[in-house]
Amino acid sequence: MCGPVSLLSLFQRSTLLEAWAGQKSFRRKDGKGGPYGPRQANFHGEKRRNDTHQSTTDPEARLYRKSKGSEAKLSYLGHVLMENRNGLLVQTMVTEANGTAERDAAMLMAERLPGMKRVTLGADKNYDTKEFVRELRRMNVTPHVAQNNTNRASAIDQRTTQHAGYVISQRERKRVEESFGWMKIIGMLKKVKLRGLDKVGWLFTFVAAAYNLRRLQKLQAQATA
Repeated sequence: MCGPVSLLSLFQRSTLLEAWAGQKSFRRKDGKGGPYGPRQANFHGEKRRNDTHQSTTDPEARLYRKSKGSEAKLSYLGHVLMENRNGLLVQTMVTEANGTAERDAAMLMAERLPGMKRVTLGADKNYDTKEFVRELRRMNVTPHVAQNNTNRASAIDQRTTQHAGYVISQRERKRVEESFGWMKIIGMLKKVKLRGLDKVGWLFTFVAAAYNLRRLQKLQAQATA
C-alpha cells in the first residue's frame, strides 16, 4: 500500500477483535466437560486455557484478556501500520490473540516495508523491550517506542529521545485510535461476523481500505479549502 520513499514515519498499533463465537463453544479439546446447553453455563469456576480448550464454533479464535481485570473473550488481534504525516494505514495484519502477538506482528510488518533510506517506527509502552528495540535497529528502523520506566529500565535511551522526531512520533501516535474507532463502529469490526483467521484478516484489510478512502477524502478537502 506504499511505495519506496526516502523518509517514512510510522506507528504500529493493535486492537482486539471479538470473535463470532460464544463462551459456551469454548470446550475442552479432549472432549471432557460440558456439553453446555442453552440453559447450562456450568463452565464457571472451570480453568479454561487456550492450550486445553478450543472453540467449536471458531477453532482459530483464542481466549484473550485485553487488560488486567477485564473480561476474557474469544478474540483475534488486528494490527496496523499508520503513516504519521497523513494518518493513512499502510499495512494490516490479523493474528491469533496472545501475549507476544503485538510485537511479533510489528516486526513482521517492518520487514515487509519496501526499500527506503530511513524509517521511524513508533509504538506504545508494551513494545519497550530490549529484544524488540534491538530487532528494529537491526532492520535499520529507528524505534520511537514510548518509554516504560515502571520498576524497570527502558530499552529506549537518550540517543533516541533527544531528537525532535521522537517527540513528534509520541504526539501523533494517538491518531491511530481514530482509525480503530471508525473501523469498529462504522466498519462494524467490534465483533467480527466472519470466522477463521483468513476471513477475519480479509475483512480487517477491506475495512482499513475503506477507512483510507474516507481519510483521503478529508485530506483532499483540506488541500482545496
